[in-house]
Amino acid sequence: MNKIEKLTNDILREIGSLSRAIHSISDIKYKELKLQKGQFIFLTRICENPGINFVDLSNMLKVDKTTTTKAVQKLIEAGYVDKKQDETDKRGYKLFLTEKSLEVYNLIIEEENKNIEVCLEGFAKEEKIVVNKLVKRMSKNIEEDWKNKKR
Repeated sequence: MNKIEKLTNDILREIGSLSRAIHSISDIKYKELKLQKGQFIFLTRICENPGINFVDLSNMLKVDKTTTTKAVQKLIEAGYVDKKQDETDKRGYKLFLTEKSLEVYNLIIEEENKNIEVCLEGFAKEEKIVVNKLVKRMSKNIEEDWKNKKR
C-alpha cells in the first residue's frame, strides 16, 4: 500500500472554507436582489472598472472566459450590465454598469464590509494590515502559475 502524503499546511483549505462561507452568506442576501450565485463578484468588478472587456474581467477574477460569459450574459438579461462593441476591436465588447447596477452596488459593498468586519473581529489594526498584505502577496505569488496553467 502506498504511503499517504500529509498536507504541509492547511492555509489554503482555511481560505477556501472562508471564501465558500462568505459566498454562501452573500448568495442568500443577494437572492432578494435577483442576483444568482456568485454574480455579485462580476457585478462589482464591472462597476469598479467601467468599460472592462471579458478577457480582463476573467483574468481579474481568475476564472475562465466561459464562466465570465455566462455570468455576464445573465447580468445583461437581468438589466444590471450593458455590453457595447469595442470601437477599436470590433470582435470585442466592453461592459458597463446600468442604473440598476448602481442601485445595488452600494448594498453589495456594505455587505462585503460587514463580512470583512466579522472575519477580522478581535484583530488589532496592525494584524488587519498584515493579513491584507500577506493574502495579497499570496495572490500575486500564484498569479503567474495560474496564467501558465490556463494556457
